[in-house]
Parts: sequence; structure tokens; C-alpha cells
Amino acid sequence: MKQNELKPPLGAKHNRKRVGRGDGSGHGTYSGRGCKGQKSRSGGGVRIGFEGGQLPLIRRLPRKRGFNNIFKTEYNIVNVGELNSFPSGSEVNAEELLKTGSINSLNRPTKILGGGDVQHSLVVRANKFSAAAERKIVAAGGKVERI
Repeated sequence: MKQNELKPPLGAKHNRKRVGRGDGSGHGTYSGRGCKGQKSRSGGGVRIGFEGGQLPLIRRLPRKRGFNNIFKTEYNIVNVGELNSFPSGSEVNAEELLKTGSINSLNRPTKILGGGDVQHSLVVRANKFSAAAERKIVAAGGKVERI
């Protein structure tokens, strides 16, 4: 087979529709545009979403506001007051918090916040600490370790 012998498959090629070339062509008189009206005129037609003057669907629905940051890091949040359930001198980490039910999952990093007070010293291991939480743990004689 040579390059000059190649042909497109049958039915793949169509002749261009030539409108307005007499009634015998089947596309004469109105040239496939029907009779009168906005769509038959040169430059006629309506914009996308136009519904004949009725309030369009896009304007009837409330607009979406704001956005969601898909890169946001979701933390397991634990307040300092919840750490009182652990005995004095014990080590508190994500596994221990999961056992007590303070957090739901080990898939997220853990952050300790400053709500409440700590009565005894603890060694707390977490990914993040708020400044107030760190101050309260150290003031109670405990130790803060970032993972």
C-alpha cells in the first residue's frame, strides 16, 4: 500500500451543506431557518442561559459563597482540662488520648489547646500546642514535647 492509495473509509467524508442555492437543492428559500422570527434573522438568537425574559435558573439559585481550602490541615483538638483524667507523671500521646476517647482518629495530627486547667505534672507529646496550653502544662510541672 502506498501513501497515494490511502482513502478515508466510506461515509467518513461529507460535502459541505450549501444553503440558499435554489429550491431544487432542498436548502433553498428559507435556507433551513424556518419562517420569520428571531432565529431566522442574521445575527439572531439568544445568549446562553436566556429563558425568554423569565428569571434564569442561574439567577434563581442562591450563589455559592466563600470557598473551602482543600490544603487545610484538620487537627484532633484536645483541651488542657481533659488531660486531668491521666495520673500524675504519666506520658500523654495520641494513642493514650484515643483510648480515653478524647480524640477519634490517629490519622489527623493532634493539637493541645488551653481550655481548662491541669492539676498535676504530665509529659505531653503532640504535633502542636497553643501558647496558653504550653504555659499551663509547664506551670503545673509538666513537660511539652512536639512530635
